[in-house]
Amino acid sequence: MTDLLSSFADSPVAPARRCFVITPGDATPVDPTPKAIRAPSDGTIMLRAVDSENDVAHPVRAGEVIAVRVAYVRATGTSVTGAIMGYA
Repeated sequence: MTDLLSSFADSPVAPARRCFVITPGDATPVDPTPKAIRAPSDGTIMLRAVDSENDVAHPVRAGEVIAVRVAYVRATGTSVTGAIMGYA
């Protein structure tokens, strides 16, 4: 398959090149760092952005895409059910 965008450099605003499931964990950083995450259901995602010092409880709706480069998605405080998707 030909990738018509392969000659362009990746950047934070470029379309994602990888999709992966994020398993919430209180001490495990998200790797790789995503450009955005998608909520699987209504609820709350407890996250910390890469340059933040504090966690934030982010209320979400099912299917909502959060354009934040997250360092952590915490298990404690996260109430969504299903697979949280990361896009890098």
